Amino acid sequence: MTVRRHTMKRKQTGLKKNSLVHPFAKIRRGVLVFLPVATLVVTAYFIYAEVQTAFPLREIVFVGNTHLSDEELKGLAGLKEGEDLLTLSDREIYERMMKSPWIRSVMIRKELPFRLRITVTESEPFALLDMKGHVFIVDDRGRMLEELRDDPIPFLPVITDGDPFANKDVFLDAIDLAKAIKRTGLLMEKDHVEIMAKKAEDLSVNLDGTLLKVGVGNYEAKLRRFMGLEDDIQKRGIPVDYIDLRFDNKVIVKTEHEVTK
Repeated sequence: MTVRRHTMKRKQTGLKKNSLVHPFAKIRRGVLVFLPVATLVVTAYFIYAEVQTAFPLREIVFVGNTHLSDEELKGLAGLKEGEDLLTLSDREIYERMMKSPWIRSVMIRKELPFRLRITVTESEPFALLDMKGHVFIVDDRGRMLEELRDDPIPFLPVITDGDPFANKDVFLDAIDLAKAIKRTGLLMEKDHVEIMAKKAEDLSVNLDGTLLKVGVGNYEAKLRRFMGLEDDIQKRGIPVDYIDLRFDNKVIVKTEHEVTK
């Protein structure tokens, strides 16, 4: 009976030792596995942090801007010196800058180690839109660039009675007519060019006091028919009320007393 009791004690003691040893062994193995992984993660983090600051943005060069200043472009692009040049998103810079109606295109180039070069093509003022007492600069696509306030009014064709929001098609017809006026050289010859764009069929232009009823389409051909008669009308001193160019191959000169065909 005594021998068996000692044997049972030894077995119980062995179980207690084993139950104490196994947890510590598991912890040690876990530490041995965790330490290399943690070391790798920390090393990768420091390498990444070093790369992040290896090419700080120190110089921003803008090319091609005449209307917008460098500071205005910098604000549009959302750029700050010290940012990491490698992680800057060209797409995000492009999308932010293209929100300005003054910017027509943007090219972005990173010049390591510290320079960002941005080449812009600006919209050109093409005409003035006089709408409900407010005058806006518009480009050759009809985009409103900005409102004129206290600035001197530049010499550009003036579009009146046009509303790009209420009647976009007629407004774009007026833009096309302004392009034809420029192509024919009339814009450089005249001191006052006003395009009246209330209705497409009544599209008209005032050239230094001479009213031309143009209508829709074939603008350049119609204007050149007028140019072929202009010298003769001036030499003969014909008192012109208006000149109707809306008919194909025909010019109708309305005077104060009669209609000459």
